Parts: sequence; C-alpha cells; structure tokens
Amino acid sequence: MNVELNHTIVWCQDKQKSSAFLVDVLGLEQPVPFGPMLVVALGNDVSLDFYESEGKIAMQHYAFLVSDDEEFERVFARIRQRDIRYWADPGRTRETELYEHNGGRGLYFQDPDGHLLEVMTRPYDLKAGHS
Repeated sequence: MNVELNHTIVWCQDKQKSSAFLVDVLGLEQPVPFGPMLVVALGNDVSLDFYESEGKIAMQHYAFLVSDDEEFERVFARIRQRDIRYWADPGRTRETELYEHNGGRGLYFQDPDGHLLEVMTRPYDLKAGHS
C-alpha cells in the first residue's frame, strides 16, 4: 500500500498573517485561496491549509526538510534578519543554537500562533534511531 500525506490543516488566528510568515521565512510560493483556507504548497506535493479558528490555538509541530547548505543558509539568514527566536531543541532550552544529527543540522522556531516549526537538512534515520 502506498499512502502519502496530501495536506493538513494549520489552525490559526489570522490565515493571512500566519501563511505569509511561513512563505516569507521559508521562501515559498504565495498561498492560494481554497474555500475558507489559504493553501501553501510545499515541494513534495503536500500542502499546509491555513484555517482560522476563534479561541486558543493548540500548538502543533511541523518539520520542513530542506537541502543541506544553500537552502538551509537562506532560511537561517531570514530567521536571523527578522530577529525570530530559535532553538536547537523542541523544549526550547538551547536558544540561538543549531542541532546536528545524522550528518545534518536544524533548528526550531515558532510561528505567530505558537506552532513549533522545524527546519532540518537530513530526515531522521528511523532504523538507527535518533537523539
């Protein structure tokens, strides 16, 4: 069986602001309206569909795989230029640090709704485990 993720909803207070933040930081194409949502397409035919919700937004985690050097450096530069806080760990205890694992590197940062976003250059090696 071949099952692939097609899209997921990103709950937010302001879909314009939240989708624009992601597009800006990651250097993605502008979002496309679809019904009540703004859809941000990713490079692997998966989309994040920003949908507004009243009340408190439950924090979610979204990890983005980018190419090692050039693409990561562009994203990291945009994060630093915008003074976005970033961490080497999901518990947010190692601020202003990058992590390294499986021959790659990455970082965590938050979007306007408090979702924890991750940019990484190597996928987890699930057969070997990771720390």
